[in-house]
Amino acid sequence: MDIKLISSESNSIIKHIKSLQLKKQRVKHLQFTVEGVRIVEECLKHNGDIEYVVFSEELHQVQGGSDLLNKVSSKGHTIYQLPSQLFSKLATTESPQGVMAVVNMKNSSLEDLKFEDDDNLFFVILDRIQDPGNMGTIIRTAESARVDAVIIAKGSVDPYNSKTLRATMGAIFHLPIVLCDSDEEWIEYLKEKNVKLIAADLDTDKTYIHIDYRKNIGIIIGNEANGIDSHILSKVDERVIIPILGKIESLNASIAAGILIYKAAEEKHLRKV
Repeated sequence: MDIKLISSESNSIIKHIKSLQLKKQRVKHLQFTVEGVRIVEECLKHNGDIEYVVFSEELHQVQGGSDLLNKVSSKGHTIYQLPSQLFSKLATTESPQGVMAVVNMKNSSLEDLKFEDDDNLFFVILDRIQDPGNMGTIIRTAESARVDAVIIAKGSVDPYNSKTLRATMGAIFHLPIVLCDSDEEWIEYLKEKNVKLIAADLDTDKTYIHIDYRKNIGIIIGNEANGIDSHILSKVDERVIIPILGKIESLNASIAAGILIYKAAEEKHLRKV
């Protein structure tokens, strides 16, 4: 196993990894970091584009840690070993497991979405979701329900934020992520492709169980505090509400997304099982 040693905080590799904690640097270099045995293993398993891996001795004390290092080596990735103290300065978790990978982004574009032979496609669109935990949980739920892609509208939290990545539990490597700088861009494209846009909205009497989720659909989840942008709402085909049966005023965005996503999955996939 070819392992290179880094001991200095002034090393260019260390400086680069630190810089990727900032969104502007992630955008500039089109790279992000993942930390921990499970998510690095998911990245390996699903052909994430790993630039290199750094680890400390603590990795060998974690279940599966040594096996992971062997897998990284067998795939020919560059590996750097760091002193524990230096690794802890890079870590973004409270209890570091001693492994981190720098990964190249594989963002998809709208044009990459495949419409040719399928009229049962399923998209989730996130409008200005701000909480990293919500973002990550929705991506994880979308992957579990066999969503074809997640489209992230301008104004949303960065999906490559470390908290978002942890919440995805590796789902970020399983399905296409499309970042859009303009609402008109994704609205017009999906409309042209006859995708029915379904908005989670409080200002309607139609419940989520009373619409047809078959054929091409896009479920839109809005900002935690303000819901879906009014311009987007003016373009949707269906507005649906999830009835509140108790005394609370609203549901958490990721919970609401989960309900709608699995209702759609029931009609698209589960009834065929």
